[in-house]
Amino acid sequence: MPHRVCPWWLGYLLLLPLRRIRQNPRKLLAPLVREGMTVLEPGPGMGFFSLDLARMVGSGGRVVAVDVQERMLKVLRQRALKTGLVDRLDIRRAEPGRLGIEDLAGRVDLVLAIFVVHEMPDADAFFAQAHRALRPGGRLLFAEPKRHVSNETYEQELEAAARAGFTLPGEFPFPGARAVILTRT
Repeated sequence: MPHRVCPWWLGYLLLLPLRRIRQNPRKLLAPLVREGMTVLEPGPGMGFFSLDLARMVGSGGRVVAVDVQERMLKVLRQRALKTGLVDRLDIRRAEPGRLGIEDLAGRVDLVLAIFVVHEMPDADAFFAQAHRALRPGGRLLFAEPKRHVSNETYEQELEAAARAGFTLPGEFPFPGARAVILTRT
C-alpha cells in the first residue's frame, strides 16, 4: 500500500477549534489516560491531542511526540512553550520507517496512533516498534479516518498489529473513525 504523509500546511486545519466539537481530546482520551503515564504519540502533527495529553498526564507524566516533519514539530514546540507545557513533552524527529524510540523499550503506558498508520511506509514495522516501546499490558489506541482509509487497508493494518503481538479486544468509540484498543501481551 503506498503511503503519503499529510502536508505540513494541513496541520493548521487539523487544529481548528471546530474539530473539538466531534473529537474533543479530553473526552475521547479520558478512559485511557491517567496522571503519571508515559504516552507515545507518533504523528502528532501540530499537537491537536498533544497539549491536552500533557495536561492529562500531569507534571509526573510525559508525552513523547514523534513526527517526520520538522515544520509540524516546530509549531507543536511553539504551542507547548506558549501554554507552559513544554516540560511535559519530549518532541522528537523521526525518520521514514523509524520512530527513533529505542530508549523507550518497555517504558510506555499508552501509544496513540490516531490517523497516522496509513501514512507509515510499513505498518508491520510501525506496530513492531510500538509493541517494543509498550510495557506488558500497555495499550495502543489505533484509529483511522473512515473517509480516507478503506476498509481493506484498515483490515490489513489490523493484521499487521496482530503479527506484532497485539491482542485485538474491541472497538473504541471515536467519531469519524474506525478505532480499536490494542493490548501488548
